[in-house]
Amino acid sequence: MKLAYKSILLKLSGEMLAGDGKEGINQETLARVAEEIHHLSDSGLQVSIVIGGGNIFRGLAGAAKGMDRAQADYMGMLATVINSLALQDALERRGCYTRVMSAVQMHQVSEPYIRRRAIRHLEKGRVVIFGAGTGNPYFSTDTAAALRAAEIGCDIILKATKVDGVYDKDPMIHDDAVRFDKLSYLDVLSRGLRVMDSTAITMCMENQVPIRVLDLNVRGNIAKAVAGEPVGTLVTSD
Repeated sequence: MKLAYKSILLKLSGEMLAGDGKEGINQETLARVAEEIHHLSDSGLQVSIVIGGGNIFRGLAGAAKGMDRAQADYMGMLATVINSLALQDALERRGCYTRVMSAVQMHQVSEPYIRRRAIRHLEKGRVVIFGAGTGNPYFSTDTAAALRAAEIGCDIILKATKVDGVYDKDPMIHDDAVRFDKLSYLDVLSRGLRVMDSTAITMCMENQVPIRVLDLNVRGNIAKAVAGEPVGTLVTSD
């Protein structure tokens, strides 16, 4: 496989792992995602991953129902670790060497996140899954993805979603929604487009980490993106 990048960070939503369901982990979806990631790792690409926890518990949803926001966010962080362990298992059953590194220490199931150790794992060809977000409440897994990508020097963030890019309005509701092929960070912020939250976009802008938003439900989209093909929407400084 021709590679346009040396190192990527793949941002997966928890909802993606639920497949057609709204909650839980769909094993068929998990297996398909793991197969694609394994193929990327085998090609020599350094692959790191951040997964959300929305298929199990979402902190903002808990806070909206009256829970303490910090407490709800910590519960959401634990949900991301569950998803990380599920993906690790799916990858290792395919012979892919994997490490889960958690921002909240839980030594029995994961390594603590240490930047230099994460970089070394990637250099050895291991897939690194970052769990528990940033380890802090009030920060999304989008922000965790931007932070980790900047810390370990990723060339790009691939945000895998259920839609084929970024639109000027919700394509699920509006038939006349227009998809963008390319946007600048400032365009995303000024238009309030739902690519990632504003903290994550700002962090990517300040550290010049491009973002490509693509549809994970289309098999092979990730491979096309790492080969440099114009899949989905690219967000850069231009």
